Amino acid sequence: MTCSPFSERTSLTQSQCLFLATVPRNIFADIRQQLLEKYNISEPEYKLIETVIIENQPHKAGQQWKFAGALYFVTVVVAMIGYGHSTPETVSGKAFCIVYAIVGIPLGMVMFQSIGERLNKFTSIIIKKIKKLLGCNNTGATDVNQLCVTGTLSIIVMTVGAAVFSHYEKWNYMDSFYYCFITLTTIGFGDYVALQKDNALTTKPGYVALSLVFILFGLTVVAASINLLVLRFMTMNTEDVKTGDYEMQDASQSVVTLDGELMAINGKLLASASEAMELSQGRVGSFTSIATVCSCTCYPRSHHSPSDLRHRYSIVR
Repeated sequence: MTCSPFSERTSLTQSQCLFLATVPRNIFADIRQQLLEKYNISEPEYKLIETVIIENQPHKAGQQWKFAGALYFVTVVVAMIGYGHSTPETVSGKAFCIVYAIVGIPLGMVMFQSIGERLNKFTSIIIKKIKKLLGCNNTGATDVNQLCVTGTLSIIVMTVGAAVFSHYEKWNYMDSFYYCFITLTTIGFGDYVALQKDNALTTKPGYVALSLVFILFGLTVVAASINLLVLRFMTMNTEDVKTGDYEMQDASQSVVTLDGELMAINGKLLASASEAMELSQGRVGSFTSIATVCSCTCYPRSHHSPSDLRHRYSIVR
Protein backbone atom coordinates (compact mmCIF):
# COMPACT_ATOMS: atom_id res chain seq x y z
CA MET A 1 0.00 0.00 0.00
CA THR A 2 1.13 3.54 -0.72
CA CYS A 3 0.91 6.12 2.03
CA SER A 4 -1.03 9.29 1.33
CA PRO A 5 0.62 12.71 1.34
CA PHE A 6 -1.14 13.43 4.61
CA SER A 7 0.64 10.50 6.27
CA GLU A 8 3.95 11.66 4.79
CA ARG A 9 3.47 15.14 6.25
CA THR A 10 2.75 13.72 9.70
CA SER A 11 5.88 11.51 9.49
CA LEU A 12 4.02 8.17 9.60
CA THR A 13 6.03 5.07 8.79
CA GLN A 14 4.98 2.42 6.27
CA SER A 15 3.89 0.06 9.07
CA GLN A 16 1.74 2.81 10.58
CA CYS A 17 0.13 3.39 7.18
CA LEU A 18 -0.69 -0.30 6.92
CA PHE A 19 -2.16 -0.16 10.41
CA LEU A 20 -4.37 2.77 9.46
CA ALA A 21 -5.64 0.81 6.45
CA THR A 22 -7.03 -1.84 8.81
CA VAL A 23 -8.63 0.60 11.25
CA PRO A 24 -12.46 0.75 11.14
CA ARG A 25 -13.92 3.77 9.42
CA ASN A 26 -15.59 5.09 12.59
CA ILE A 27 -12.12 5.62 14.05
CA PHE A 28 -11.34 7.98 11.16
CA ALA A 29 -14.54 9.85 11.90
CA ASP A 30 -13.41 10.34 15.49
CA ILE A 31 -9.97 11.52 14.34
CA ARG A 32 -11.65 13.89 11.88
CA GLN A 33 -13.76 15.40 14.66
CA GLN A 34 -10.71 15.79 16.89
CA LEU A 35 -8.85 17.66 14.13
CA LEU A 36 -11.81 19.98 13.61
CA GLU A 37 -11.88 20.84 17.31
CA LYS A 38 -8.10 20.97 17.84
CA TYR A 39 -7.28 23.31 14.96
CA ASN A 40 -10.59 25.15 15.03
CA ILE A 41 -11.35 24.66 11.33
CA SER A 42 -14.75 24.57 9.75
CA GLU A 43 -16.31 21.70 7.82
CA PRO A 44 -15.80 23.35 4.37
CA GLU A 45 -12.17 24.07 5.21
CA TYR A 46 -11.60 20.46 6.21
CA LYS A 47 -13.22 19.28 2.97
CA LEU A 48 -10.93 21.60 1.02
CA ILE A 49 -7.81 20.24 2.76
CA GLU A 50 -9.02 16.69 2.15
CA THR A 51 -9.60 17.39 -1.55
CA VAL A 52 -6.17 18.95 -1.97
CA ILE A 53 -4.51 15.92 -0.37
CA ILE A 54 -6.47 13.44 -2.49
CA GLU A 55 -5.92 15.35 -5.73
CA ASN A 56 -2.20 15.67 -5.02
CA GLN A 57 -1.70 11.90 -4.73
CA PRO A 58 -1.80 10.98 -8.49
CA HIS A 59 0.73 13.70 -9.27
CA LYS A 60 3.53 12.45 -7.04
CA ALA A 61 5.51 11.60 -10.19
CA GLY A 62 5.44 15.24 -11.26
CA GLN A 63 3.04 17.19 -13.42
CA GLN A 64 1.18 14.66 -15.55
CA TRP A 65 0.30 17.15 -18.30
CA LYS A 66 3.77 18.30 -19.17
CA PHE A 67 5.10 16.91 -22.46
CA ALA A 68 6.50 13.66 -21.03
CA GLY A 69 3.35 12.90 -19.06
CA ALA A 70 1.09 13.83 -21.98
CA LEU A 71 3.10 11.62 -24.34
CA TYR A 72 2.78 8.74 -21.91
CA PHE A 73 -0.97 9.40 -21.65
CA VAL A 74 -1.61 9.40 -25.41
CA THR A 75 0.49 6.23 -25.82
CA VAL A 76 -1.69 4.50 -23.25
CA VAL A 77 -4.82 5.74 -25.04
CA VAL A 78 -3.74 4.63 -28.53
CA ALA A 79 -2.57 1.27 -27.19
CA MET A 80 -5.97 0.81 -25.48
CA ILE A 81 -4.31 0.05 -22.13
CA GLY A 82 -6.15 2.69 -20.11
CA TYR A 83 -4.45 2.65 -16.71
CA GLY A 84 -6.63 5.46 -15.41
CA HIS A 85 -3.72 7.05 -13.55
CA SER A 86 -4.45 10.40 -15.22
CA THR A 87 -7.63 11.55 -16.91
CA PRO A 88 -8.79 14.80 -18.55
CA GLU A 89 -10.81 17.03 -16.26
CA THR A 90 -12.09 19.83 -18.51
CA VAL A 91 -14.91 19.48 -21.02
CA SER A 92 -12.65 20.47 -23.91
CA GLY A 93 -10.02 17.97 -22.76
CA LYS A 94 -12.58 15.15 -22.61
CA ALA A 95 -13.94 16.07 -26.06
CA PHE A 96 -10.46 16.13 -27.56
CA CYS A 97 -9.66 12.79 -25.91
CA ILE A 98 -12.75 11.22 -27.54
CA VAL A 99 -11.86 12.55 -30.99
CA TYR A 100 -8.21 11.60 -30.57
CA ALA A 101 -9.13 8.06 -29.51
CA ILE A 102 -11.55 7.62 -32.45
CA VAL A 103 -8.80 8.59 -34.90
CA GLY A 104 -5.76 7.25 -33.06
CA ILE A 105 -6.93 3.79 -32.01
CA PRO A 106 -7.64 2.52 -35.58
CA LEU A 107 -4.34 3.96 -36.79
CA GLY A 108 -2.57 2.33 -33.88
CA MET A 109 -4.18 -1.02 -34.65
CA VAL A 110 -3.09 -0.75 -38.29
CA MET A 111 0.44 0.11 -37.18
CA PHE A 112 0.67 -2.81 -34.76
CA GLN A 113 -0.81 -5.17 -37.36
CA SER A 114 1.61 -4.04 -40.07
CA ILE A 115 4.65 -4.32 -37.82
CA GLY A 116 3.43 -7.69 -36.57
CA GLU A 117 3.09 -9.03 -40.12
CA ARG A 118 6.63 -7.95 -40.96
CA LEU A 119 7.85 -9.52 -37.75
CA ASN A 120 6.18 -12.80 -38.73
CA LYS A 121 7.75 -12.56 -42.18
CA PHE A 122 11.17 -12.01 -40.63
CA THR A 123 10.73 -14.98 -38.28
CA SER A 124 9.67 -17.21 -41.19
CA ILE A 125 12.89 -16.32 -43.06
CA ILE A 126 14.98 -17.11 -39.97
CA ILE A 127 13.16 -20.43 -39.49
CA LYS A 128 13.78 -21.43 -43.12
CA LYS A 129 17.50 -20.65 -42.85
CA ILE A 130 17.82 -22.59 -39.60
CA LYS A 131 16.07 -25.60 -41.13
CA LYS A 132 18.38 -25.49 -44.13
CA LEU A 133 21.41 -25.40 -41.87
CA LEU A 134 20.05 -28.37 -39.92
CA GLY A 135 19.44 -30.28 -43.13
CA CYS A 136 15.69 -30.70 -42.69
CA ASN A 137 13.72 -32.10 -45.60
CA ASN A 138 10.88 -29.62 -45.15
CA THR A 139 12.40 -26.14 -44.90
CA GLY A 140 9.10 -24.28 -44.87
CA ALA A 141 8.02 -22.22 -41.87
CA THR A 142 4.71 -23.49 -40.53
CA ASP A 143 2.28 -21.59 -38.34
CA VAL A 144 3.32 -23.70 -35.37
CA ASN A 145 6.99 -22.78 -35.92
CA GLN A 146 6.19 -19.08 -36.08
CA LEU A 147 3.91 -19.34 -33.06
CA CYS A 148 6.69 -20.93 -31.03
CA VAL A 149 9.15 -18.22 -32.04
CA THR A 150 6.83 -15.26 -31.37
CA GLY A 151 5.58 -16.83 -28.15
CA THR A 152 9.15 -17.27 -26.94
CA LEU A 153 9.96 -13.70 -27.94
CA SER A 154 6.90 -12.44 -26.02
CA ILE A 155 8.05 -14.27 -22.88
CA ILE A 156 11.55 -12.83 -23.27
CA VAL A 157 10.17 -9.29 -23.61
CA MET A 158 8.03 -9.72 -20.48
CA THR A 159 10.78 -11.26 -18.37
CA VAL A 160 13.36 -8.64 -19.36
CA GLY A 161 10.83 -5.84 -18.89
CA ALA A 162 9.94 -7.22 -15.46
CA ALA A 163 13.60 -7.10 -14.43
CA VAL A 164 13.93 -3.50 -15.64
CA PHE A 165 10.78 -2.26 -13.90
CA SER A 166 11.69 -4.14 -10.75
CA HIS A 167 14.95 -2.18 -10.67
CA TYR A 168 13.47 1.26 -11.36
CA GLU A 169 10.16 0.96 -9.49
CA LYS A 170 11.52 -1.05 -6.53
CA TRP A 171 8.80 -3.69 -7.05
CA ASN A 172 9.40 -7.36 -6.43
CA TYR A 173 9.85 -9.44 -9.58
CA MET A 174 6.39 -11.03 -9.47
CA ASP A 175 4.69 -7.63 -9.28
CA SER A 176 6.84 -6.38 -12.14
CA PHE A 177 6.02 -9.39 -14.31
CA TYR A 178 2.35 -8.94 -13.43
CA TYR A 179 2.56 -5.30 -14.54
CA CYS A 180 4.21 -6.29 -17.84
CA PHE A 181 1.58 -8.93 -18.57
CA ILE A 182 -1.35 -6.65 -17.71
CA THR A 183 0.17 -3.91 -19.86
CA LEU A 184 1.07 -5.92 -22.97
CA THR A 185 -2.27 -7.74 -23.03
CA THR A 186 -3.97 -4.29 -22.84
CA ILE A 187 -5.94 -5.27 -19.73
CA GLY A 188 -4.64 -2.20 -17.89
CA PHE A 189 -6.05 -2.55 -14.37
CA GLY A 190 -4.02 0.45 -13.21
CA ASP A 191 -3.07 -1.01 -9.83
CA TYR A 192 0.56 -0.88 -10.95
CA VAL A 193 1.68 2.00 -13.16
CA ALA A 194 5.25 2.88 -14.04
CA LEU A 195 6.72 6.39 -13.93
CA GLN A 196 4.68 7.42 -10.89
CA LYS A 197 7.49 7.79 -8.35
CA ASP A 198 10.15 10.38 -7.55
CA ASN A 199 9.14 12.80 -10.33
CA ALA A 200 10.20 10.20 -12.90
CA LEU A 201 8.31 11.91 -15.72
CA THR A 202 10.41 15.05 -15.39
CA THR A 203 13.73 13.83 -13.96
CA LYS A 204 14.24 10.52 -15.80
CA PRO A 205 13.76 11.06 -19.55
CA GLY A 206 15.72 7.92 -20.38
CA TYR A 207 13.41 5.82 -18.23
CA VAL A 208 10.38 7.46 -19.87
CA ALA A 209 11.72 6.61 -23.34
CA LEU A 210 12.46 3.05 -22.24
CA SER A 211 8.92 2.63 -20.92
CA LEU A 212 7.40 3.89 -24.18
CA VAL A 213 9.61 1.61 -26.28
CA PHE A 214 8.67 -1.32 -24.05
CA ILE A 215 4.96 -0.65 -24.53
CA LEU A 216 5.13 -0.18 -28.32
CA PHE A 217 7.56 -3.01 -29.08
CA GLY A 218 6.01 -5.37 -26.55
CA LEU A 219 2.50 -4.80 -27.88
CA THR A 220 3.73 -5.54 -31.40
CA VAL A 221 5.31 -8.84 -30.37
CA VAL A 222 2.39 -9.98 -28.24
CA ALA A 223 -0.13 -8.94 -30.91
CA ALA A 224 1.78 -10.94 -33.53
CA SER A 225 1.79 -13.98 -31.27
CA ILE A 226 -1.91 -13.71 -30.50
CA ASN A 227 -2.76 -13.22 -34.18
CA LEU A 228 -0.85 -16.38 -35.10
CA LEU A 229 -2.61 -18.29 -32.33
CA VAL A 230 -6.05 -17.16 -33.52
CA LEU A 231 -5.09 -17.87 -37.14
CA ARG A 232 -4.02 -21.38 -36.17
CA PHE A 233 -7.37 -22.12 -34.52
CA MET A 234 -9.24 -20.70 -37.53
CA THR A 235 -7.11 -22.74 -39.93
CA MET A 236 -7.81 -25.94 -38.02
CA ASN A 237 -11.54 -25.31 -38.27
CA THR A 238 -11.26 -24.42 -41.96
CA GLU A 239 -9.38 -27.62 -42.74
CA ASP A 240 -12.20 -29.69 -41.22
CA VAL A 241 -14.78 -27.80 -43.26
CA LYS A 242 -12.77 -28.18 -46.47
CA THR A 243 -12.46 -31.93 -45.91
CA GLY A 244 -16.23 -32.20 -45.75
CA ASP A 245 -16.61 -30.00 -48.84
CA TYR A 246 -14.18 -32.15 -50.83
CA GLU A 247 -16.11 -35.28 -49.91
CA MET A 248 -19.36 -33.68 -51.04
CA GLN A 249 -17.78 -32.50 -54.30
CA ASP A 250 -16.34 -35.95 -54.89
CA ALA A 251 -19.79 -37.50 -54.55
CA SER A 252 -21.67 -34.91 -56.59
CA GLN A 253 -19.25 -33.77 -59.28
CA SER A 254 -20.97 -35.91 -61.96
CA VAL A 255 -24.54 -36.95 -62.77
CA VAL A 256 -26.11 -39.42 -65.15
CA THR A 257 -28.70 -38.08 -67.60
CA LEU A 258 -31.86 -39.81 -68.74
CA ASP A 259 -30.01 -40.93 -71.89
CA GLY A 260 -27.42 -42.71 -69.79
CA GLU A 261 -24.64 -40.20 -70.49
CA LEU A 262 -22.29 -39.11 -67.72
CA MET A 263 -22.09 -35.35 -67.38
CA ALA A 264 -20.48 -32.95 -64.95
CA ILE A 265 -22.61 -30.58 -62.93
CA ASN A 266 -21.41 -27.72 -65.13
CA GLY A 267 -22.89 -29.38 -68.22
CA LYS A 268 -19.75 -30.91 -69.71
CA LEU A 269 -20.05 -34.37 -71.30
CA LEU A 270 -17.74 -36.80 -69.48
CA ALA A 271 -18.76 -40.15 -71.01
CA SER A 272 -21.25 -41.56 -73.43
CA ALA A 273 -23.97 -44.01 -72.41
CA SER A 274 -21.88 -47.11 -73.22
CA GLU A 275 -18.84 -45.76 -71.39
CA ALA A 276 -20.96 -44.80 -68.42
CA MET A 277 -22.26 -48.36 -68.34
CA GLU A 278 -18.70 -49.70 -68.33
CA LEU A 279 -17.87 -47.27 -65.54
CA SER A 280 -20.82 -48.36 -63.45
CA GLN A 281 -19.77 -52.01 -63.91
CA GLY A 282 -16.31 -51.22 -62.51
CA ARG A 283 -14.40 -51.63 -65.77
CA VAL A 284 -13.05 -48.11 -65.89
CA GLY A 285 -12.60 -46.94 -62.28
CA SER A 286 -14.60 -44.44 -60.31
CA PHE A 287 -16.42 -41.25 -61.06
CA THR A 288 -13.52 -39.28 -59.64
CA SER A 289 -11.08 -40.84 -62.12
CA ILE A 290 -12.87 -39.25 -65.06
CA ALA A 291 -11.24 -36.08 -66.32
CA THR A 292 -12.00 -33.90 -69.29
CA VAL A 293 -9.38 -32.13 -71.36
CA CYS A 294 -11.92 -29.62 -72.64
CA SER A 295 -11.69 -26.05 -71.46
CA CYS A 296 -14.73 -24.06 -70.46
CA THR A 297 -15.06 -22.78 -74.07
CA CYS A 298 -15.28 -26.28 -75.60
CA TYR A 299 -18.98 -26.81 -75.13
CA PRO A 300 -20.76 -28.77 -77.89
CA ARG A 301 -21.67 -26.51 -80.82
CA SER A 302 -24.11 -26.98 -83.64
CA HIS A 303 -21.41 -27.52 -86.30
CA HIS A 304 -19.67 -30.22 -84.25
CA SER A 305 -20.50 -33.78 -85.11
CA PRO A 306 -20.87 -36.52 -82.48
CA SER A 307 -17.57 -37.98 -83.63
CA ASP A 308 -15.87 -34.63 -82.95
CA LEU A 309 -17.36 -34.51 -79.48
CA ARG A 310 -16.11 -38.03 -78.80
CA HIS A 311 -12.51 -36.80 -79.16
CA ARG A 312 -12.99 -33.84 -76.85
CA TYR A 313 -12.80 -35.88 -73.66
CA SER A 314 -10.62 -38.58 -72.27
CA ILE A 315 -11.08 -41.20 -69.58
CA VAL A 316 -8.28 -41.86 -67.15
CA ARG A 317 -8.09 -45.48 -66.11
